[in-house]
Amino acid sequence: MEATKTLKLRIKDKHAAVLSAMAREVNQMWNYCNETSSRAIRERREWLSGFDLQKLTAGYSKCEGVRIGSATVQLVCEEYATRRKQFKKARLNWRVSNPKSAKHSLGWVPFKAGGAKYKAGQIAFLGHKFSLWDSYGLSRFDLRAGSFSQDARGRWYLNVCVKVDVPKSAGTGLVGIDLGLKTTATCSDGEELASGLYRKHEGALGIAQRARKKDRARAIHAKIVNTRKDAMHKFSTGLVARNAAIFVGNVQAGAMVKTTMAKSTLDAGWSMLKTMLEYKSHGAGIVFEEVNEAYTTQTCSSCGVIPASSPKGRTGLRMRRWTCCDCGAEHHRDVKAALNIAARGHARLAGGIPFL
Repeated sequence: MEATKTLKLRIKDKHAAVLSAMAREVNQMWNYCNETSSRAIRERREWLSGFDLQKLTAGYSKCEGVRIGSATVQLVCEEYATRRKQFKKARLNWRVSNPKSAKHSLGWVPFKAGGAKYKAGQIAFLGHKFSLWDSYGLSRFDLRAGSFSQDARGRWYLNVCVKVDVPKSAGTGLVGIDLGLKTTATCSDGEELASGLYRKHEGALGIAQRARKKDRARAIHAKIVNTRKDAMHKFSTGLVARNAAIFVGNVQAGAMVKTTMAKSTLDAGWSMLKTMLEYKSHGAGIVFEEVNEAYTTQTCSSCGVIPASSPKGRTGLRMRRWTCCDCGAEHHRDVKAALNIAARGHARLAGGIPFL
């Protein structure tokens, strides 16, 4: 089975100056589109499309000293029109190239399919050859569209789409996943994904921030992000390999971040985990569904009732284990909720989705 995958590889730091200069011209083009579009809306009530902006910027890449090509200019125009429509605004934020500004925009240089080519261990793009750490073996792939992007520490990366063969999952199991704060995810088979990665580094991060060591603070943030991603990738890949159906509770992170549990919610990264599970499941040809998790914490997974002894309300958050007063079954709070989620997902598969 063939699927599209985005590979991310780090460009060596010696090329940062060239890529930063290209990113500066991309920012200039974005700001030109921003000004031209907002004036057209304000003065003539005309909403310029990406094609209209491309016609207005034709020939810019041939000006003396300009490093970016016409394909990059066209992609910037298309992206601007797309984001303006997405956010429903007449004018978007300016892209700032000054790295000392508080509103500095991280570098971004897009390219179309065939714009970047792999040659002898390097990426050829607009007359430049960029060395990189090739951890994927790019010679095996046909490079499609992508971009060069910069992170908060000033490091540059190549992001490129490729076609890869994805083997179908041989798993036969069914698993439910309960998302939480004490543990990011708890499976119905007892497997857990630990939470609190930010808390482990919170002390060192606070020291760096109070000392105004921005580079050190960025490095700690990057370590937290990379550690979280690595744990989630390993967790999600294992689940997809072992199961034929995965069901996740439909907890809403957007509502939780408006409460006093906002920090723990953001640290858990539920949306990132669900995204990983979804695209990996679809690529492997297995079922992935979000099901209603209402009352899964309070319902006994053995007898199916909500007993008086089950955890309820905010005070019940402290209860990690409880015993059903109706049937006498002993439960681990999160594992039992995951079992209920798995049962609801299985019932949905058995009954099908009703016709609307």
